[in-house]
Amino acid sequence: MLRLLLRRLRPLSRLRSLFSARSDRSFSGYVPGLPAARVRSTFLDFFREKHGHLLVPSSPVRPRGDPSLLFVNAGMNQFKPIFLGRADPRSEMASYRRVVNSQKCVRAGGKHNDLEDVGRDVYHHTFFEMLGNWSFGDYFKEEACSMAWSLLTEHYGIPADRLYVSYFSGDAESGLTADEETRQIWVPPKRLLPFGLKENFWEMGDTGPCGPCTEIHYDHVGGRDASSLVNTDGPDVVEIWNLVFMQYNRDVDRSLLLLPQFSVDTGMGLERLVSVLQGKQSNYDTDLFTPLLHAIHQRSGVGPYSGRTGADLGKVDTAYRVVADHIRTLSVCIADGVHPGMSGAEYVHQSAVRSESSANQLPGFSVPGDTEPRDHGAQNAAACPQEFSEVSDATKKDSGLNEYFVRTSGSVAWSLHRDLGFPLDLVDLMLEERGVRVDHQELDRLMAENQKSGVRSQVTLDVVSLAELHGAGVPHTDDSLKYRYTLDQDRYVFPACFATVLALYDGQTLVSEVTEGQRCGVILDQTCFYSEQGGQSHDQGYFTRDGLQDVLYPVESVIHAGGYVVHEVTAADSLKTGDQVQLHLDQAHRLSCMVKHTATHILNLALREVLGPSVQQRGSHVSADRLRFDFSVKGSLSVSQLQQVERCVNDIISANQIVHSQELPLHKARTIRGLRTVDEVYPDPVRVVSVGAPVSELLDDQTDRQTSVELCCGTHLLQTGSIQDLVIVSERQLVKGISRIVAVTGPDAARVGLKHQTAKRTACFSCKTLLLSSTVRHFRRCSVPTGVDGCSLYGWMRHLCPVSLCVRTNVSDAVSDVMWVLSSGSGGWSSSIPECRLPVEQTIWSGPHQP
Repeated sequence: MLRLLLRRLRPLSRLRSLFSARSDRSFSGYVPGLPAARVRSTFLDFFREKHGHLLVPSSPVRPRGDPSLLFVNAGMNQFKPIFLGRADPRSEMASYRRVVNSQKCVRAGGKHNDLEDVGRDVYHHTFFEMLGNWSFGDYFKEEACSMAWSLLTEHYGIPADRLYVSYFSGDAESGLTADEETRQIWVPPKRLLPFGLKENFWEMGDTGPCGPCTEIHYDHVGGRDASSLVNTDGPDVVEIWNLVFMQYNRDVDRSLLLLPQFSVDTGMGLERLVSVLQGKQSNYDTDLFTPLLHAIHQRSGVGPYSGRTGADLGKVDTAYRVVADHIRTLSVCIADGVHPGMSGAEYVHQSAVRSESSANQLPGFSVPGDTEPRDHGAQNAAACPQEFSEVSDATKKDSGLNEYFVRTSGSVAWSLHRDLGFPLDLVDLMLEERGVRVDHQELDRLMAENQKSGVRSQVTLDVVSLAELHGAGVPHTDDSLKYRYTLDQDRYVFPACFATVLALYDGQTLVSEVTEGQRCGVILDQTCFYSEQGGQSHDQGYFTRDGLQDVLYPVESVIHAGGYVVHEVTAADSLKTGDQVQLHLDQAHRLSCMVKHTATHILNLALREVLGPSVQQRGSHVSADRLRFDFSVKGSLSVSQLQQVERCVNDIISANQIVHSQELPLHKARTIRGLRTVDEVYPDPVRVVSVGAPVSELLDDQTDRQTSVELCCGTHLLQTGSIQDLVIVSERQLVKGISRIVAVTGPDAARVGLKHQTAKRTACFSCKTLLLSSTVRHFRRCSVPTGVDGCSLYGWMRHLCPVSLCVRTNVSDAVSDVMWVLSSGSGGWSSSIPECRLPVEQTIWSGPHQP
């Protein structure tokens, strides 16, 4: 590791001074021939054509499988698996070395939140495009700096004397020395400025890859020494490009280790770059915003936009900027399937609508459209004007935030976050809208106490340990046995599995042995266990050690990381590398997951047949006791439509159709007509699952055959008859345009279908009871399945299972009730949610629903 760092810190005396490089083009401020679209294409072409980078399309603004983010807020988000060493070695992503793209980003909620700054200045936005280039173990600091300087001064023609560069000056408390390598690249030091951890050391999170960065700043005024204005958050000198050098890994104990592979992650905001190249100090004066501002002027009936900030009489120009910015954000979000709603990213989206509609009550408009040219939801985007109108009308009654804020205990926010999983920044936002502020000192204390209490977390391999496994020649886990089951006279037979322990991970490092009672991750040469992925829960079971057959090692979770399958166990006895073990699969649990997964595919097909081909899958989750399926649809399904969907599914079940699967090269699989995919990174080769038709036939068939065929890594039945029956127990709109169905199968479906069981019962999936208690903590104990939120039966089934439910039956309603308590003037934590509008035991639905 030391040799690697010394090689990076080679003598730099031979490097030419980048600051001395003169621009080959004149720079006269506004460049009429370089509109925003040309600025973007110049950046992409420079790295793709001149420096051999692969152009990777922007991902949608909703993160792929990353619950830590509400929105994609940086260009590097979609490349996290590479930085963390967890990319599937069979995927295209694992082969990336040099990459360039323009990423759609939203910073409204979470760690990076510009929602409150928009409109107050002329350079913050909730939606922006991040131009970026990446190196994954390829070039490093010298090449990255050289390419950046060449693009800015030679190709864009920006004068070198307008640019200032910052670098990391070190931090004694953290034991980090100054980034001398970068400092020497940028010599002479006339416009080279040192800054500390806050400005010039970038971290992905509390743990993980991190490193020093160097930033390039631009002086809009020029002809002066503006060094003192760098990093002062002023409008005249602004950061335009940040180059991050990933060379460390932050461990859970806050220590830093050198990464086995150094990487480069750069980001430059398109909006700020365009303002520089068009000679404008305000991003809103560029061609990215002027068409929007002109449209707002035409339709609002107020005076034209004049660009005022501090002396903005009546806040008219501020309102112009808020509306223009939020319309861009709303349009891109809706196009990517994020609609205004009451939870998570959807709530932030709704808050943006409130902010837009309360800004002088100016109406919303559709975007003329000059965003990064890739559409992730044409049907959603087409519906944007109508949705904007509906949401805007519904929120015009909001008059903004109260001037007086009541301070409330931090335990309120913490309880909502801990007990209901509500994001803390959204708790802040919802409380502020009701005139309440959280005591953040108390909140920080509660969070620190929770961390000290040692909450159990998954034993996940970090990037350093994954690299050690590769370096030691530990082969990837062979998990092909998870698919090698057979059907023998209506009975599924699963293969026996004997394996060797290749590695043990104690949560921080690889070890050769663990002792009794120690939690660890076990890596075997082969496994029959399914690791959680593709929306399917991981397998359950245990393994035994040779010579110790009476001691069981229960498997608590199964995770896939970088080609390795990690079995999380708490050792019942000592275990060391080289031990021989036998894996015992919980076959009933696996079979239940297989039933639900195949039923999910059939449900997807049935929804398309009933509602039409515009239905798109937006998410799913399969567990042993139920399936959940999210899909795009303009409104809730009618009783008749739900009945049709059920009949369609059960017809396929009754036909006992054969379920086929085959592994194909990814490019070949994508040629299958009617293939259903979701927005995720697929391995290559990829597994294709079809119902009723062999995959080979579908490859040759160029007609749109009505069959279920999907790319899927999950485990499935071999014949549909094993599902027995499917009953939809819940259908509801999560947000406008997205619905969620929850269904059960087999014996659970039969029990739900029984009539006149009990005169009074509350209903949830698998007939489990859910009565919302008057306390938030009891709601947590109810063990509501993820995303079910109380799971009320839809209309035509209510007369079969009479329902006694509290009116407030989901997380969002519970949170709203807490907000109601706080905003009513209590100013502190209340131990109970307000009384329901109806008695808890009052039967709300007493007969069949009438459409």
